[in-house]
Amino acid sequence: KQWYQRRVAITAGESVRASTNETVTKPTKEVELEGLVQQDDKSKKQFVHPKDSAIPTENGVNPYLNSSLPVTCHLTRPGGYRQTESFKAHDLAVSSMALHPFRDVVATVSDDTTWKMWSVPDGELLLTGRGHSMWIGGCAFHPDGTKLATGSGDTSVKVWDFSAGECVRTFNDHSHPVWSVAWHHSGNFLASSSMDNSSKLFDVASERCRCTFRGHSDSVNSLTFLPYSNILCTCSADKTISMWDIRTGLCAQTFYGHVNAINNVNFNTSGSAIVSCDAYGIVKLWDVRQVVEISSYDFEPHPANSATFDTSGSCLAICSNDGTVKMLEIEKNKVTELAGHEDGVQAAVFSRGGEMLISASSDTTVKIWS
Repeated sequence: KQWYQRRVAITAGESVRASTNETVTKPTKEVELEGLVQQDDKSKKQFVHPKDSAIPTENGVNPYLNSSLPVTCHLTRPGGYRQTESFKAHDLAVSSMALHPFRDVVATVSDDTTWKMWSVPDGELLLTGRGHSMWIGGCAFHPDGTKLATGSGDTSVKVWDFSAGECVRTFNDHSHPVWSVAWHHSGNFLASSSMDNSSKLFDVASERCRCTFRGHSDSVNSLTFLPYSNILCTCSADKTISMWDIRTGLCAQTFYGHVNAINNVNFNTSGSAIVSCDAYGIVKLWDVRQVVEISSYDFEPHPANSATFDTSGSCLAICSNDGTVKMLEIEKNKVTELAGHEDGVQAAVFSRGGEMLISASSDTTVKIWS
């Protein structure tokens, strides 16, 4: 209040005694208060932290655009996938999972507040991480495979360094639980989505939030980057999918079509298509360039918790709350079920060559299908 009184005194162009008994010398020219405030705001917007990473001005080159990608053996082998391994991963429900970018290793996160790393397909425990005070909703490996990011119900986002053996970054900018996290292909930026209806972009080097994406009217349940680009894709309980340009912080496009809360969203490897799934078991495919719905599949009434493409983009693994993974052959419109979990399946990932599918469930187990 005292600061405000002194600023008003300057704008009045007179000598005025403030409440602190300080005398303010009158300026030689009248200055408009609004102009000063706008100038201050402008200087704040232009502030750049000395450790800030530069957001690439151009998109990266997707190495998978013109290459021949392996087709999952579920399509090439008679009978498709079969369960070959199963192990108890956590004490409580496994909520999400991520595949290491180079090795046959997966990370799992759980309602028991821990994350773990496992070698597959043998299920050997490699690492365990503790530090969150509530459930962990999502995880993602750094593009170089040396770090893991996690988002939790305690509203924090953490970055864990494997060589240091500890948490090296903690971001507490969200006001509500964090559902998911995703790395930019440069490895310099980390995105998170939250129940506070927003997504955020963190600069790992300067340890600060660089941008907050606001536009959804309900919880942002999942997010992912368009491969090798500056476009971030989010899905929300408000039934929409949004595409954001991280260079400007603006929404570039919105997809409409779901009539229930959307649980998860993912791109195919080439970045030409999106798969989304909702709380009533509806799965939709979208054309990214034309911003139109390609097809829709009904697996109601059980919620579809997540859906992911295989490397070739010809097959989908849909994780259902009925305890099954539904394998959808897109061209043939053929669905087969992988049954074995005793509770809802929360996440599934294909191995890079398509020889394995790894699924994680609320029944605390991880299963290997090959």
